[in-house]
Amino acid sequence: MTKILLSGVKPSGRPHIGNYFGAMRQFVELRNEYDARIFIADYHALTTLQNAEEMRQNILNVAIDYLAIGLDPQKTLLYKQSDIPEHTELAWIFDCITTVPYLERAHAYKDAIANGREATVGLFNYPMLMAADILMYNADVVPVGQDQKQHLEITRDTAEKFNRIFGDTFKLPEPLILDTVKIVPGIDGRKMSKSYDNTIPLFAEDSEIERLVMNIVTDSSAGVPKNVYEIHKLFRSVNELDKLYKEKEGKYKKLKEELIVDIKKFIAPLRERRKKIASDKEFVLNVLKEGGDKARALAKKKIEEVREKVGVKLYK
Repeated sequence: MTKILLSGVKPSGRPHIGNYFGAMRQFVELRNEYDARIFIADYHALTTLQNAEEMRQNILNVAIDYLAIGLDPQKTLLYKQSDIPEHTELAWIFDCITTVPYLERAHAYKDAIANGREATVGLFNYPMLMAADILMYNADVVPVGQDQKQHLEITRDTAEKFNRIFGDTFKLPEPLILDTVKIVPGIDGRKMSKSYDNTIPLFAEDSEIERLVMNIVTDSSAGVPKNVYEIHKLFRSVNELDKLYKEKEGKYKKLKEELIVDIKKFIAPLRERRKKIASDKEFVLNVLKEGGDKARALAKKKIEEVREKVGVKLYK
């Protein structure tokens, strides 16, 4: 039987090439190996995004982005979290078996407190909703980066505790840490991240690509602009690059111009495909609605089993 892969994506603005090479591409490439289910985590996004119009647009944009990079809705279940109310119902049930001290160890909550921010209940309970998102669908594997392993550990702990109290109900998912996942440097040398404002957008226009690449910080080592080289490795083989960087040693402007050419060549077809998909909003909405209907049918079946186990189900 084909294993189930599940992952969520928060609707938090424009994706960048770091998102693509770090995660998005893998979701598309793994569709033939797994029964893949990708959801748009709009309720998770509410912890930081509280603007209705921006939320609506971001949700739509995430769906368009994934369709543009080649996600096939016939092979991958794409849906939005809020279309399946069973997620929040299961999260509440998990809340009732989880202690406050346990959740106080979660990284996001600890970071908020350490930085003097008041944490909302949503941020505090974030791991329980994430556990519900995953366990609802009997996921076998969840792609995670090294910095996200704690979330899956909490999910596994929650499944084990529920199973211990109420009987065997949930499968324990395994992390899928892909060797090919790259930490992509931003134009300032730090990890590429929207929070650092150091990204190259995945669907950038040519003029934007030119401006951003020319602003890459040239941290040189042995005559090689390290940040330029590390980004360039995403688009060309190391053998090709080593030859190119040897030929143009010390000519940083020329090397940036070569990178611009390669990024433009990579992004142009994606950008055009995205524009075409974005022009047909009804198609995108239908993909999400159909995906939501399929996901909810699965969730309804699982939540009935959970209701039976916890003792709240009295009639058919």
